[in-house]
Amino acid sequence: MPWRPQYRSSKFRNVYGKAASREHCFDGIPITKNVHDNHFCAVNVRFLAIVTESAGGGSFLVIPLEQKGRIEPNYPKVCGHQGNVLDIKWNPFIENIIASCSEDTSVRIWEIPEGGLKRNMTEAVLELYGHSRRVGIVEWHPTTNNILLSAGYDYKVLIWNLEIGEPVKMIDCHTDVILCMSFNSDGSLLATTCKDKKLRVLEPRSGKVLQEASCKNHRVNRVVFLGSTKRLLTTGVSRWNTRQIALWDQEDLSMPLVEEEIDGLSGLLFPFYDADTHMLYLAGKGDGNIRYYEISSEKPYLSYLMEFRSPAPQKGLGVMPKHGLDVSACEVFRFYKLITLKGVIEPISMIVPRRSETYQEDIYPMTPGTEPALTPDEWLSGINRDPILMSLKEGYKRNSKMVFKAPVREKKGMMVNGIDLLANVPPRTEGELLRMFFRQQDEIRRLKDELSQRDIRIRQLQLELKNFRNMPKNN
Repeated sequence: MPWRPQYRSSKFRNVYGKAASREHCFDGIPITKNVHDNHFCAVNVRFLAIVTESAGGGSFLVIPLEQKGRIEPNYPKVCGHQGNVLDIKWNPFIENIIASCSEDTSVRIWEIPEGGLKRNMTEAVLELYGHSRRVGIVEWHPTTNNILLSAGYDYKVLIWNLEIGEPVKMIDCHTDVILCMSFNSDGSLLATTCKDKKLRVLEPRSGKVLQEASCKNHRVNRVVFLGSTKRLLTTGVSRWNTRQIALWDQEDLSMPLVEEEIDGLSGLLFPFYDADTHMLYLAGKGDGNIRYYEISSEKPYLSYLMEFRSPAPQKGLGVMPKHGLDVSACEVFRFYKLITLKGVIEPISMIVPRRSETYQEDIYPMTPGTEPALTPDEWLSGINRDPILMSLKEGYKRNSKMVFKAPVREKKGMMVNGIDLLANVPPRTEGELLRMFFRQQDEIRRLKDELSQRDIRIRQLQLELKNFRNMPKNN
């Protein structure tokens, strides 16, 4: 019997990447030069946030998506952190709420005004202090509103209930810096990778380690849950220092189901998974390419599809939520690529080529929407619930009606020499910075004049005292 090649039918075999034209990019952005392995970018249907290079603290830009083109150098920033910003994430249920973490050991929650920033923002609606060292990762719960996780360089993961503004759980099972965190689809499990070369699957509310893999042959860096398939995918480095991906059964981490070497480059591999299309995207830090695969429940599990190629290297990538895609163009995924050398954010659309202009229901199944399935108290009590799904058929444009309410707290101060350091926030504009500088110079000159006048007065008193002592005494 003659041999025949085995062809696999797939509706996503011909998916291609389309980079936006120059006028649809965001230009003139001083992207941060920090070498921390994060994306430094977050996007939702209304705003694009990018961590920027700044002096005297950490800051990030928040730009309305319709404001494309060149961004002015004095564009307002969110600049309340006293250290470099290491991660930012938008709230999945409230579109104008964003969380940030920093080297100053704090996590902060910001409320962006309607239409974007008009001036620099220095006051967060909520400041969270619980870590003893810098905080590298923040992650929102996928089905519960106001639950946020943060991982710090103190090897701890804190679970915050933002309704009370306090940590409700500390996970203290890691022995080194936590590199990545990923929730499963209903938020009942948390997977982490760590510098101690271990992959862990945790029950976040109890902090119990359900599964643990000691990855000696595959040093893990990043992990992502593959939707509701009960599988995990990790990216890392093989024993021969080649970039590698591995597929795991979440209930048995003794051995990976599949290990596949990618290439011999050194940049970190960022994985992105689309549960609706079962597509996996791999983007290397410092690469210009994005590879994509289709994941199936049967062997060989991973099927290579194609590769988007670009000469411009990427520092990080933001991902548009599903309900922000252009369904009329059969767009199934959209990246926002940070090109540091050019100071440009370039949108890249992944498109399924279809001739029909009607709604393609087979590539747009029901997808998680913007309504939370649980309250914080319900989730903390042990309830799990799948995300509330929505259809993209009519083009989802409805804004969420949810509003973030920060807990009321007593304002704390830290008085040093009569100055409240916590109230001494950075100036809001460059003009204010110059005015403050000149005021400080005037104050220094005034103090110097006072000191010189005091010195003159002291010398006069010393001379008078000397003359008084030398006066002849009367009998």
